[in-house]
Amino acid sequence: MTVLSERVSQSVFDGSRLRVVLLLDLHEGAQARFLQAYEEMHREVAAVPGHIVDQLCQSIENPSQWLITSEWESAPPFLAWINSEEHVRMVQPLHDCVRNTRSLRYAVLRETGTTVTNRSTSQDTGQQAPPRLGDGVVRHALTFTVKPGTEEMVAKHLSDYASPSARVDDSTRLRRTSLFMHGNRVVRAVEVEGDLLTALRHVARQPEVQAVEEAINPYLELERDLSDPLSARTFFTRAALPMVHHLTAPGHDLADVTRHGLYYQAKEGRGMALAQFLAGQDEAAADDPASHVVRSTIFQRDDSVVRIIDVNADLRSRPEVALGIGDGPRKAAVLGRLLQGGDVPTSDEGVARLLDRCLMTPLTDRTAPES
Repeated sequence: MTVLSERVSQSVFDGSRLRVVLLLDLHEGAQARFLQAYEEMHREVAAVPGHIVDQLCQSIENPSQWLITSEWESAPPFLAWINSEEHVRMVQPLHDCVRNTRSLRYAVLRETGTTVTNRSTSQDTGQQAPPRLGDGVVRHALTFTVKPGTEEMVAKHLSDYASPSARVDDSTRLRRTSLFMHGNRVVRAVEVEGDLLTALRHVARQPEVQAVEEAINPYLELERDLSDPLSARTFFTRAALPMVHHLTAPGHDLADVTRHGLYYQAKEGRGMALAQFLAGQDEAAADDPASHVVRSTIFQRDDSVVRIIDVNADLRSRPEVALGIGDGPRKAAVLGRLLQGGDVPTSDEGVARLLDRCLMTPLTDRTAPES
C-alpha cells in the first residue's frame, strides 16, 4: 500500500516570477545566422506582455553552446506566448541553426537583497515563499484532432500497440501513459521520472510507437511528416499541452484509484482563467475529507483545458467534485461563465449532464511496473 502523508503540489498560478533557461547547441558555421535570428526575435519578445528581460550568453568553454535566460512577471503570460502561433512563427528561423535545445522553467524562490514575508506568495517581491513538495514526476500532455468520421479507426490504432520499454536510461523512465478521446480530439498524457525530453525522444524512436504514429497519419486534421525534423518539431510544438497544476491530496491510499479524463472547452481567450479556476477548486477539495479526488492534473493550451483525476470511489458519488465545482451553485455559475456554450448546472441532474459531456473516453492507461 502506498500512502502519501503530505500534499504534493505543482502550479503556475502562485504569482511568482518565472525564470526560463534555454540551452542551445549550434550547428557548426551557424553562429552568424543564429545571432541575426536572435536579434529579430529579441525585439519581438521584448514587446510580449509579462516579459521583463532576457540575456544571451555564450559558453567560455565551448563556443557552440549558448544560453538564453529570460525573466517573466509570472508563468501564465509566458505560457500564453510560448503556446501561441506567434511563437511558432517567431522561432522558425532558429531551427536550422540549432542542433539541440533544452528549456528549463523555474519559479523565483529567493533573491539576494530581498525579504520574503510569511505568506504563500509575496506580491511585493514576486517570489514563491514556501518551497513546494514534489514527487519526482514530470507530467506533460499532447493533443491533436483527427478527421471527423475516423474516430473509431484512430481509437483502435491507439489502443492496440505494444508498450515501449519503460526504462530510458539510468536516471529516466516512463512511469505512465494515459490516452483519451473526446469527440475527434486525442489527448495523450505521460508521467516521466527523470528528464522529460529524453523520455519523449526515447518513446518516439521505438518501432511499435512509430508504427502507430504512421498508421494514424492519414486521419489527422493537420498533416505532419515525422521523418522531416522541421515538420515533426512544428507538429509537436502545436500539440503540446503543458501542465499548469498538479495536486496529490495527503493521507490517501494511492494503490486503489481509478483514472478519468475531462475536457473543458473554454470561451475564446478564457482558457487560462478556466484552468486557474479548476486548480483553485481542486486545492479546496484536497482539504475536504469526503472528497474522492485523490490526484488532479490540469493541462491547458489556448482555450483547451484537460483535467485528469484519480478517484478512490465511484466517480459519480460526488459529481460536483469530479467536475470541479465542489463549493456549490456559486462556483457552478463561475464555471458556466468560462465554458463555451455558457452551460450553468443549476441542479444535480445538470451537474451530472455536464460531467458526462466533459468526460473523455479512455483508450489506454499503462503504468510501468515498479523497478
